[in-house]
Amino acid sequence: MGSYEENYLAKRPQHLCHMCGKCCRVVTTSTPYAQLKSMAESGDKGATDFLSLFEPYPSIEAARNVDADVVDNIINRLKNDGKFDKNNITFYGCRFLQDNNLCSRYETRLDLCKHCPSTPWSIVPPNCGFEGWLFWQREEIKQKIRKSKEELLELKILRMKTIDKEVLKKIDAVEHKIQKSIDFYKKYGSENW
Repeated sequence: MGSYEENYLAKRPQHLCHMCGKCCRVVTTSTPYAQLKSMAESGDKGATDFLSLFEPYPSIEAARNVDADVVDNIINRLKNDGKFDKNNITFYGCRFLQDNNLCSRYETRLDLCKHCPSTPWSIVPPNCGFEGWLFWQREEIKQKIRKSKEELLELKILRMKTIDKEVLKKIDAVEHKIQKSIDFYKKYGSENW
C-alpha cells in the first residue's frame, strides 16, 4: 500500500509551484484559532508547528487586504462545502515569508511546509500551479473508490452464494477494510462517487 509520503508527496511535481508566495501569505486551517492554541499548549506537535510559523491576522478584512483573491477563494469553497463559519475562521500569514516570496528558513523548514499542498483536497490560491495536478489526484482517488464500491457489490454477491463460515469471515474482513477506505473520504463526498 505504501506510506503517505510514497503515495502522495513523492509524486507531487514540485516544479509546478509558481513561487508566488500566496500559499504562505494567507492561509487558514479547519481548526479554530482558540482550539489550535489549546492544542499547542497541550503539546500537540502539529498545532505547535503551525503556530510557530503562522501569525493570525486580526480579522478577515486584514487578511483580505493582503490578498483578497485567496481569502475569497477559501471562503467561497468553504461556503460551497457548507463549512463556513465566520466566527471560527482565522487567516494567518507566515512569519518567514520574505518580500521576494522566498522562505527565510527554506533549508530548515518544517514538514508542514514541505508537505504543502498536503492533500488533493487542499484549497490552493487561484491560478496555483498545483490546481490541475490536485484535480487529477482527486480523480484518481475517486476512481479507486468507485472500484472499491464495485468490489463491495461483488463480495455481496459472493456472500449470497457462500455458506462456508470461514469464507464468510474472510468476506466480512475484506468488506470492512474496503468500507473503511471509502469512509475515509466521506468528508469529501465519497458516498456520491
